[in-house]
Formats: sequence, structure tokens, C-alpha cells
Amino acid sequence: MYTIRQATKDDVNRMAQIEAVCFSEAEAAPLASFQKRFAAFPECFFVLEVDDVVVGHINGCIYSKPELPDVLYSDPSLHCPDGAYQTVFGLAIDPQHQKKGYASVLTKHFIDVSRANNREGIVLTCKDHLVKFYQSLGFSLKGVSASSHGGAKWNDMVLTF
Repeated sequence: MYTIRQATKDDVNRMAQIEAVCFSEAEAAPLASFQKRFAAFPECFFVLEVDDVVVGHINGCIYSKPELPDVLYSDPSLHCPDGAYQTVFGLAIDPQHQKKGYASVLTKHFIDVSRANNREGIVLTCKDHLVKFYQSLGFSLKGVSASSHGGAKWNDMVLTF
């Protein structure tokens, strides 16, 4: 059994640990970035717990346009609390807990929260192997992203409500 809840400041270290094992060093947000982002938009961080241990997280700022420019990753002041679109900076599940549907339920939770907050949609970037996963949750592929985050190739995905 699992629980999804709003993250707290005490979860930030664990979220950064999970991020570090799920993404390359160039792509993973370091602890300092998590701390700055959490200070700016804590309402946009959720964790998934199994047996009272955080095993996954999802987070991202709110932005005024249906896009995810790289500058958002490094400048928490660009968070627009009244913006139209929720972004997803990261969705990560501890490798020991992957393949159990947790990424799907965390994403669905983020969708529900975004709808409840009257957002127009959610935007994210993902690698090729995750396009079908996000499409299964209702996202549309908009094409190859202009993002050069971590030196990787990304795809722009949008879910419009």
C-alpha cells in the first residue's frame, strides 16, 4: 500500500537522493536546487510513501505558457503561482520500487491537483522511451524539445484540460 502526500521540507533530502539515482549527473537536480525550488513553490511537490518511506516524487513550477524552457530549472523566481500551466521538472521512483505503477499514480495525482487548481494543463519534457507512458496518461507529443537540459534530447509533451 502507498500514500501520496504534499512534500515537506524534511522530504527534500530524500527527493534529491532519489533524483540522483534515477537521472544522469548532468540531468539530476542537485540538493541545492531542490532546496531553492522547494522554498519557492512547496505546493508543487508531492511524494509517494510505502511503509512510511518516501520512494518517489513529482514536482515542477507553475508557468504562464504551455512550455518548459530550460531557464525554469535554474530560476525559481519564474514560478507564477497564478499561471495557467503546471510543469513537471521531475518524476522519479526509487529503482527498488519501480514497475509497480507508482509513476502513473503520482502523475495522475499531479493531474488531479492541477485540475482542482484550475490550471489549463500540464507540460513536461521526456526522453523517447517515455513518450508512450505519458501518452497513456493523456499527454500529447508536440515534437522534439528545444531543451538542452543535461545535454540530452527531450520531447515536449502537453496535457490540456
